[in-house]
Amino acid sequence: MSKNIILNNQEIEHKILRIAYQIYETFVDEEEIVIAGIAKNGYIFAEKIAQKVNQIADLKVSLCEVYIDKQNPHNEITTSLEKKQYENKGLVLVDDVLNSGTTLAYGVKHFLDVPLKKFKTAVLVDRNHKKYPVKADFKGISLSTSLQEHVQVVFEDTEDYAYLS
Repeated sequence: MSKNIILNNQEIEHKILRIAYQIYETFVDEEEIVIAGIAKNGYIFAEKIAQKVNQIADLKVSLCEVYIDKQNPHNEITTSLEKKQYENKGLVLVDDVLNSGTTLAYGVKHFLDVPLKKFKTAVLVDRNHKKYPVKADFKGISLSTSLQEHVQVVFEDTEDYAYLS
């Protein structure tokens, strides 16, 4: 299986910084926001965004990990924060790749049960193969790929990259 690199470490860093500025601009009137990452890579990506937002803004940023069974997304969704901890706050739901939209759609549905001031979504790679009418408010890159191709994002200690296989 060959790896066709679509984003290298430096490009991912630039995308994270750009998304952090977009989040700051969107939530500039807020004192506190919640950045909720979908477990595994979405949460790692959320941590990286939160770190940049903290560097560029005076916003208090709370991180939240969202646990979704990607094979059975209709199963109960849980989060590392209690609902009252993100009530009436601005929230950004983050994932690494937006493919069919299933995971993000169920994640959005979970947070719709809670009163939020503002609700946005962010992804590193938007694949443009949606099964659901879901869009990312903030995205690193949009790709038109074939259904047979797979986008993988790798977050490692020394180097991050995304590739198409």
